[in-house]
Amino acid sequence: MDLITALQAALLGLVEGLTEFLPVSSTGHLILVIDLLGFAGPSGKLFEIVIQLGAILAVCWVYRQKLLATALHLHDRRSDTGRAARHFTSVILAAFLPSMIVGVLAYKTIKTVLFSPYVVSVMLIVGGIGMLLIERFRPTPRFHAAEEVTLKRALAVGLFQCVAMIPGVSRAGATIMGGMLMGIDRKTATEFSFFLAIPTMIAATVYDLYKNWHDLSADGAAVIGIGFACAFVTALIVVRTAIGFVSRHGFAPFAVYRIILGTVMLGLLLR
Repeated sequence: MDLITALQAALLGLVEGLTEFLPVSSTGHLILVIDLLGFAGPSGKLFEIVIQLGAILAVCWVYRQKLLATALHLHDRRSDTGRAARHFTSVILAAFLPSMIVGVLAYKTIKTVLFSPYVVSVMLIVGGIGMLLIERFRPTPRFHAAEEVTLKRALAVGLFQCVAMIPGVSRAGATIMGGMLMGIDRKTATEFSFFLAIPTMIAATVYDLYKNWHDLSADGAAVIGIGFACAFVTALIVVRTAIGFVSRHGFAPFAVYRIILGTVMLGLLLR
């Protein structure tokens, strides 16, 4: 493993960890950075799959107490805690269902047609403008905790998440903005997006492994390990600090960043 490859792997891990849970599109950033670096990851798709796994484990670690408590109380039918655990699980699964169905049906089209720096650049700009409009005209929040979200609204958030299958849209951005349109406050919409990321990203990772199984090998394990570690540590920091940031500043900073980045990248691609 040469130094340049190791540094590129670390950079891509940082990009994944920084962007996966923020409304700026991790997939879009990876496509743009890989294209700019000319990075050829080891073992085909394995590198990208493993660094995404690092981000998943980070959010699971941050919310490990809530996840464990929910699992332990699922079968408790006599207490309010048990009912809350089952409702919480139901709304997360309801929100996950649309993307699972659409992802399976449209996997080939998404991977072969839409994964383009041009698509990413345009959708970064469009998504940024949409975020500014939603921040300005969103309805008055009615839900202030994930446990308060109804199944109907959770399903609607899941439909918004399907739009994020277009690279550059952002899974986090689509679910958070969709949640806000459904009357969920900023803080809760962001946290709900984190919880929804767990089944969504696990399913996407498993499906990617299944689709790319014959291309996988242990070659470049050190490079993969560097990317994984950087993604995990960076995502850990982001998840722990994001809610406080958006509670104070909203999503306008992310929207402006998206518009600037998309414009710059589009200019570079078209020159």
